[in-house]
Amino acid sequence: MKVAMIGHKGIPAQAGGIERHVEELSKELITHGHAVTAYCRSWYTNAPESYEGISCVYTPCIKTKHLDAITHTITSIFDATRRKMDIVHIHGVGPALMAWLPKLLRPQTKVIVTFHCVDRYHQKWNAFARLMLHIGEWMACKAADSTVTVSQTLQRYCRINYNTETMYVPNGTPIPSDPADPEELKPFALQPYKYLMMCSRLVRHKNAHKLIQAWKELCSERPELTKEWKLAVVGGSAFTDDYVREVETLAKDDQSIVLTGNQTGTALYNLFANSYAIVHPSESEGLPIAILEAMSYGKCVLSSDIPECTELTAENGLTFETNNLKELKEKMIMMLEHPDKVQVIGQDARTHVARHYDWKDIAERTTYLYELTLMEPVLLKATN
Repeated sequence: MKVAMIGHKGIPAQAGGIERHVEELSKELITHGHAVTAYCRSWYTNAPESYEGISCVYTPCIKTKHLDAITHTITSIFDATRRKMDIVHIHGVGPALMAWLPKLLRPQTKVIVTFHCVDRYHQKWNAFARLMLHIGEWMACKAADSTVTVSQTLQRYCRINYNTETMYVPNGTPIPSDPADPEELKPFALQPYKYLMMCSRLVRHKNAHKLIQAWKELCSERPELTKEWKLAVVGGSAFTDDYVREVETLAKDDQSIVLTGNQTGTALYNLFANSYAIVHPSESEGLPIAILEAMSYGKCVLSSDIPECTELTAENGLTFETNNLKELKEKMIMMLEHPDKVQVIGQDARTHVARHYDWKDIAERTTYLYELTLMEPVLLKATN
């Protein structure tokens, strides 16, 4: 069938969980015989017209914080309608504001929306944007032929708040097999297995600033423990330049804190592979791909205790009370003092991810959803 992926920024993924989700899912759907078209934004990527079998189409957008996603969604839907797509698969509740448009333009087209996160909780949005995102949630649950949630927490959220039964199809991650290359760390002045790492877009609700604050306090309080260690923060701006400058100011003149900016490909691979452990202090998530990726490398993850993170880390990682810097420091101390425990947790996490978050299984479940939606979308809503 002909599938249009809309709502992400583009492929190959440069940064962002939704972009990684769309890229990996699309590659697997291609192996199932589907014709997948990914709609891309020219400012984000310059992929060729065909990337690993995926057709890449560029449509216009207005590159501002509030108009980028919605304008690109509209132009992409018009193009997908012209190409007579069987499935328009919209990713994110912001783009889901337009979930009604494909049906208006071409009634036989089926609309799938993947609910990745409750974006209106993110601190970067003003009141009007949060209202629009709230409406986008309603559209995702009510205007689509089928709704997907990437975590069981989001599935419960849609059931309670919108009386909508969704299909749970989680994020996934490949299991790395290539050896780590320590040479790739030289540009960042890092040593293998001697740094804790956070990988995230630099937006306030991800709490990089609070992790840096906790790390600086830890280094001051326990210099004998931390003297050979560093904290690496991997990620860059997402229309959040003011916040990035705040983070840079916090890290300024501290040799133990390394801000790498956005990293992809080999560099990102080796930053994960050579890290000692991962810290993810976020206040809001869907099902964080950064945690899945870390676990796939066999890394112990210390996450905040929001439900979307503890789905992954409650039994296969470590947690701390969200925004509790004292407990965050205590857990980081424990990790630095007990490498054997960190290694065992990481190995168990890798096994768990390999069993439950494989992209091949996720693509098969998505294909089943597409086929069922094309046949009996009303029955699916009633029985899923």
